[in-house]
Amino acid sequence: MARYTGPRVRISRRFGTPIFGPSKYLERRNYGPGVHGPKSRRKHTDYGLGLIEKQKLRYYYGLMERQFRGVYEKALKRRGVTGEQMLQILETRLDNVVFHLGFANTRAAARQMVSHGHVLVNGRKVNVPSYSLKVNDAVEVKKSNVSRQLATKNLEMAASRAVPDWLSLSKEEFKGTVMRIPTRDEIQPIANEQAVVEFYSR
Repeated sequence: MARYTGPRVRISRRFGTPIFGPSKYLERRNYGPGVHGPKSRRKHTDYGLGLIEKQKLRYYYGLMERQFRGVYEKALKRRGVTGEQMLQILETRLDNVVFHLGFANTRAAARQMVSHGHVLVNGRKVNVPSYSLKVNDAVEVKKSNVSRQLATKNLEMAASRAVPDWLSLSKEEFKGTVMRIPTRDEIQPIANEQAVVEFYSR
């Protein structure tokens, strides 16, 4: 599966947001990358602003353009506010839930963990990172030494990260459950999802 493998701090500096997590380098240089970064005063059009917000979300969740467009089109068919539906689809992806539960330290690592078959959903192996979870779905690390050792190490490193209220976690069983679908306030998006909807609906 294609994915972004370029410099991450550069992307965060471009958007002025720690998209890939906190970075000391970003704190020291909180302006755009490149030789003109410190003195850039470029004004953006409405289209440009929508594009920026879309790119923020896309990089944050680690999706390529075609995948992200598919999320928007799926949200468009659902009842409710399209922007919020889009965020809920992104949040309930299997790789994102594995990250939130602490079984992986980054979304990219969570995606790899799922792809390599370390994760079970309701007792069955699922190796599709974009798998959409529903309420009461149970996500569990496979009962093998390699899988459990990997999850144990990551859980220790993620101890300072709080598990969202819409998920429950049993560290002893290496198992988490989707208790409910998260609300927009719980998601606290890194970008303006309404601007993304307007960008795609042009």
